This record gives sequence, C-alpha cells and structure tokens, in this order.
Amino acid sequence: MRILITGGAGFIGSHLTEHLLNEKRVVAVRVLDNLATGSLENIKLFSADSKFEFIKGDIRDYSTCLAACDNMDIISHQAALGSVPRSINDPLTTNEVNITGTLNIFTAAKEKGIKRVVYAASSSTYGDHPDLPKVEDKIGNPLSPYAVTKYVNELYARVYASLYDMEFIGLRYFNIFGPRQNPNGPYAAVIPLFAEAILKNKPPTINGDGGHSRDFTYVENAVQANILSLFAENKSAVNQVYNIACGQQTSLLQLFEGLNKEAGTSLQPVHGPERNGDVKHSLADISKAKELLGYDPVVSVEEGLRRTMAWYRKER
Repeated sequence: MRILITGGAGFIGSHLTEHLLNEKRVVAVRVLDNLATGSLENIKLFSADSKFEFIKGDIRDYSTCLAACDNMDIISHQAALGSVPRSINDPLTTNEVNITGTLNIFTAAKEKGIKRVVYAASSSTYGDHPDLPKVEDKIGNPLSPYAVTKYVNELYARVYASLYDMEFIGLRYFNIFGPRQNPNGPYAAVIPLFAEAILKNKPPTINGDGGHSRDFTYVENAVQANILSLFAENKSAVNQVYNIACGQQTSLLQLFEGLNKEAGTSLQPVHGPERNGDVKHSLADISKAKELLGYDPVVSVEEGLRRTMAWYRKER
C-alpha cells in the first residue's frame, strides 16, 4: 500500500504517519500539509526514512490535491481547521478548509482511481441532540460553523460512495489528546493548556463551572481506529461513520485534578465564562466501532494523562 496522509504534520496525523512508516503492509507514506497548524518538528524524525515523502501544500488548491494523489492506493484525510471558537470567529476560512478542501481531496481521489478514503469526522456533529451516550445514527442540530463543516464532510462521503463506487470511513473523534498537541495559540485544546499552566505553577482557566464533560481519548486509540479502517476487509465496515472514543465521561474539574495529581501540584483553577457553541456533555457509545472494525481502546484516560504530562514535562 502507498498511503497519502493529509494533515500528516499535525497532532493526530504525525502519530499516524509514525505508525504507518513501521507497517509492513505500507511501502510509501506521503504527507500533504500546509503547516498552518502542523509543524515540521512533528515529522522531522521521519525525513531520513526512504518510505517517507513530504509535500508542502494546501488542500484548498485542487491541483495540489491531484498531484498529491498520484500513484497512491489509499487516503487518510486528517487535514482540517479545528476549534469551535475559531470557526465562530472566522467561519469563512473554516468552511474553505474543511468543506472545499475535503471536497477537493474526495474528488482528486475519484479522478486518480483511489478506492478508499478514511477521513476525520467529529463528535461535534451530534450538536444539540440530548441523548447520552452518543449513537452514530442520532444527531441533532449543529451548534457551530465547525460542526456544520464536519457534518457536510459526512454527507459528501455518502454521496460520493453511492455515485462513484468509492469506499469511505468517517471517524468521529471525541476530544483526542496526547503528545505533540500544541499548547500555544488562541485556539489550543484544553489538555495542553491545562498541562502547560500547571507545569508553570499557574492556575489554568476553566470555562464555566467545570461541570462540562467530555469523552477524552488518547491519541494512540485514534491511531488504532485509523489503521483498522485503512485496512478493513469486512465490506460491512465501509461507508460508515464511527465514534472513536473511550466510552468514559470526564468533567473538566476531574481532568484538572488528574493533571494536578500527575504534576504533584495543588493548584486551584480560575473560572471564566462558558464558551459559545460548546455542548455541555459528551460521551460516546463505541459498540459499533468495536463490532465492525474490531476497535478496542487500550489506553485509558488516566494512563493517557500520565503519558501526556510526562511528554510536556520533557519538552519544557
């Protein structure tokens, strides 16, 4: 297999790149990334590997997507502009990257005869649907431009599968965290923000009362789901979307206390206003991914936080 990874210099993408370079079933890994949110630092370790190729380019440019798809067998589409607040502040750019960019990749795959695309979907698709845990076929109204874009990706995948005889697998990520997740910038995720603040002995800010909860998922579990999807031979497993999570609910206060404990500190958080577009609670039903993909999240939230805190400590 020759695999194209869009967004392969990003947080999740670089972990996936690292794994695939060690896969016996893979003879070439090509990364396409514009380095807007990814970095060369994430992929510098791979540059000497003869199986690895890097293209600096933007998925918003269709000709770049066509060139990146040349001689590839399968695509892992991780490139996206994340963050609910960013999408609220700049919906146009979020739309261009996440919808136009994804459509470019799907269309380039079709034109180049690439049969399967595994793409990063999002738990934000559940929107205001009240049920917990979240089940794949029950979604509500989206609460942010970001959520709209990720749902549109799923709609395009469904249409392309039926019109062009292609295979798509969408992975609805639930709050993926781990090493290489950037704590810098205005749209950094909560775990790297908390970790950096605690290691500097500064109390982090929690948006709201800390009661918001998420199904935090260590990056190794997300990589496992991608590998299973890329190589799935079970025909009933394709043209589906799956929740990728641990099936465990953790509040922001519990998360903070866990990181506090790992760092050996006893800081107290500062509470700020709730963020627009945020859902209150999120918890995944992962039985579909277990049944059809064989997904089995082996790294718990607690173990993931230990590994993540150790990495941030080492990087300081």
